[in-house]
Amino acid sequence: MIKLSDMPNIGKELEKQLKKAGVETPGQLIELGSREAFLRIRTIDSSACINRLYALEGAIRNIRWHYLSQDIKDELKAFYLSLNVK
Repeated sequence: MIKLSDMPNIGKELEKQLKKAGVETPGQLIELGSREAFLRIRTIDSSACINRLYALEGAIRNIRWHYLSQDIKDELKAFYLSLNVK
């Protein structure tokens, strides 16, 4: 069984945050989705930025976040901005 930190974009610190937010396995992250996982992380780390959201989506898709399509990045950015983040 792989660990969260075995997924692309998930380092030890993000793995700790995910676990603190109740996400223990890659399967749970995939089932939850990047947006919900990001919202959970924001409750424990208000400084979480859009790159963290991209990282989560990339991990779910098993790619580095840099390779997300522009359409996906645009959708995630719209979600991020809808949170009234400053």
